[in-house]
Amino acid sequence: MSSDLRRMHHVSLHVSNVDKITNDLVSKFKFHLIATRLTDRSRQLAFRTGSVIFIVNERGRNQSCGNPAVLEDDDALSQQTGCLYDISPEYPLDTACNVCLEVEDVHGWFHALQRLGCSFLVPPTAVRDQQGQVTYAVLKSVLGNLCHTLIDKTKYNGSFLPGFNLVDENPGNSGDDGLVTHMDHITLACPIGMSPKVMSWYGQVLGFQKYFINSNDNMDDGFVINRSGKGLRLAAMQYSKCRETGLALSCEDKHDPDCKFVVVESLPGEGRNQVDTFLEEHGGAGIQHIGLHTSDIVSATHTMMDAGARFFLQPAAYYEQREKQQAIVDAGYDPQKLYQCGILLDTDPEEDLLASNQARKYLLQVFTQPLFEEDTFFLELIERRGVIGFGDGNIRALWDCVQMYVDNRKDAPEAAQ
Repeated sequence: MSSDLRRMHHVSLHVSNVDKITNDLVSKFKFHLIATRLTDRSRQLAFRTGSVIFIVNERGRNQSCGNPAVLEDDDALSQQTGCLYDISPEYPLDTACNVCLEVEDVHGWFHALQRLGCSFLVPPTAVRDQQGQVTYAVLKSVLGNLCHTLIDKTKYNGSFLPGFNLVDENPGNSGDDGLVTHMDHITLACPIGMSPKVMSWYGQVLGFQKYFINSNDNMDDGFVINRSGKGLRLAAMQYSKCRETGLALSCEDKHDPDCKFVVVESLPGEGRNQVDTFLEEHGGAGIQHIGLHTSDIVSATHTMMDAGARFFLQPAAYYEQREKQQAIVDAGYDPQKLYQCGILLDTDPEEDLLASNQARKYLLQVFTQPLFEEDTFFLELIERRGVIGFGDGNIRALWDCVQMYVDNRKDAPEAAQ
């Protein structure tokens, strides 16, 4: 390609009830509304927490994008009725379906990827206002309804994006309340057997490289979980600006945290599980959840729970295990407080490789319940205390917890009859 991916810019959600999602993001999860784009036929609202940006697009009111090749000025921008920096998909459900990536040469990427046979939903489009120009194109992913806006902001001096009206005059500082710092990972759910194709496409097309989840991750098979006849396979990747150092890939620019993509699928011949539920209720492959990094997961979870956010709670037995209790205490936490929040704690999966005089490393995680009406998209809070991968124990415990929720939801209608 003519240039590398620079960083992730935002993730787009397409929802029918913008007001509900706005209330959830702002009131419960402590995002801040930073910019809006309102027309007679569409609403696009941008929210930020830390360096994480979600753009919420109103689903169902737009008939088409109507993206011209160039939007010349503020007047043209105000007359543009479709989504800017995205498409207006005719998708029947609420969905998170666009991960926007910053590049330096959209036209170069466009021509190079077309030669590889890639499909673009929106060709290179220039959007201008008094602060300069942004150029973007929308690339169709190989996975489900997922797409990627490739955007070049190098010629733009504004605080956000042309076409949006700022709610906060300094959106670069909005959402920096300490609860969330950056996006840690995005998990993609796909049908059985598709993850190698997904990994290959992202490697060939966008320059992603294999990211090893932990020492049990296999280059070819990924990381496999198989419990009580219900199993899944995980594989992870990261874009190529990050270099290999030891077990995993780590970003050279520590001021621009990298974000990993995790691909998950069910194991063939096993029982039905949460991935199958997502694929059924979402109508196909897509973004299952997004991991948000926090430097204080207990405070963040408490704050969000007090505001009405709902998290998956873990069984008390998890916190009553002697080794787990000791690990929690050694990390400086009260097992009862973690239990109340549903927070899981894992030691470094490579702990046996550490010298005895080194401080122990920990990974803490908790999942929200689904944000949409269907059992599809949800959020994760994750705190990394020296761990760069994903803990085996946490993955299994989180998987069990989500599976219990899915099973209970499935059985609830039958019990009511």
